[in-house]
Amino acid sequence: MSLLPYALARPFLFKLDPERAHELTLDSIARLQNTAAATLWSQPRVADPVELAGLKFPNRIGLAAGLDKNGRCIDGLGAMGFGFIEVGTVTPKGQPGNDKPRIFRLPEAQALINRLGFNNEGLASFLANVQRAHSFRAAGGLVGLNIGKNAATPIEQAVDDYLIGLDGVFPHADYITINISSPNTKNLRALQGDAALDALLGALQARKLQLQASSGRVVPMFVKIAPDLDEAQVAVIAQTLQNNGIDGVIATNTTISREAVQGLPHAEETGGLSGKPVFEASNKVIRLLRAALGSHYPIIGVGGVLSGADARAKLQAGADLVQLYTGLIYKGSALVHECAMAMARP
Repeated sequence: MSLLPYALARPFLFKLDPERAHELTLDSIARLQNTAAATLWSQPRVADPVELAGLKFPNRIGLAAGLDKNGRCIDGLGAMGFGFIEVGTVTPKGQPGNDKPRIFRLPEAQALINRLGFNNEGLASFLANVQRAHSFRAAGGLVGLNIGKNAATPIEQAVDDYLIGLDGVFPHADYITINISSPNTKNLRALQGDAALDALLGALQARKLQLQASSGRVVPMFVKIAPDLDEAQVAVIAQTLQNNGIDGVIATNTTISREAVQGLPHAEETGGLSGKPVFEASNKVIRLLRAALGSHYPIIGVGGVLSGADARAKLQAGADLVQLYTGLIYKGSALVHECAMAMARP
C-alpha cells in the first residue's frame, strides 16, 4: 500500500483553491512518476483480467478522462493500481478553457462542480506526453485517449475537429473515446441528438475503418454520454451506436442537475456536477443502455463511485468496467484497490 495515507494529505489540499490543488498534485505526480518516490502513492494492482471490445483489461477499475487532460501522468496514476487510464479530453488546438474560478468543492455531498471547458495544451503536446509514458503499459495497463472539439469551432463543423483528433490519437491509443457530453462546451450536447449523432458517428467510424485497414491496428471506439437523458433519448443513442458499429459506450459524464445539492455552498455554480450526487442518475442510464443494447455490448460505468460497494453497484446496473474521478479526490488512491477488490471475481 502507499506510504503516505491520503488522510494526511487531504486537509492540506482542501485548504487550497480546488484547481490549484489539482495542478499541484498533477505536477508532483508528473515529476516523481517512475522514481522511487512513487511509492508514496503506489499500490499493487489487483489481478482480475477481463476481455472487452477485443482488449484484455488487467482489472475492472479505470481512471476517467478529465483528471489528466494533457496525458502527463499516465505512469504515475497507473501506479495506483488501475487496470486502465483514460486521458484527455484533448482538442486539435490548445485552448485555455473557461474563466477562473471554475472548480468548486461541495464536501457535504462528496461532489465537485467544474466548468473547465476542455482546457488543454492541444493535440501535439498531448501525443508527445502519451508517447513518453512507458511503465504502465509495460505492466499490461491500457490507455484510452479521449477527444473533443475546440470551443471556437462551430457545432456545424464539429466533425472536422473529431476527425483531426481521431487521426492523431489512433496510432497511440488502446481505445478512443468520443466526448459529446461535456456541459462546458457550448452546444456540445446537441451532438447527442438523433441526426447529429448519426452523422458524426458515421463519419468517425468510416475514418476509423480506413485507419485500421492502412495500419493493421484494431482500435475500439467508445462514445461518452450524459446522465441527463430520458428513456427515449437513451434508446435513440443505443440504436445509433449499434447502427454505426461503435464498439462501446461510457456512461456517464457530469450532470447539469442540481436537485441533489440544493442549498449547499456553490450549488448554483454553472458547470458539470460530479461525485456522489450523479451516482443514481448514471446507474439509471447504465440500466437503460444494458436493456437496449443486450448482454454483450461493452459499457463502462462512471459517476459517483466512492466505495467498493458503489463500484459493485455499477456492475449490477449493467456496466462491464468502472471508472473513478471525483472519488479519487475525496478518498485517495486506496479507493482504487478497494474498488478493484470489490469487483474481482472469486
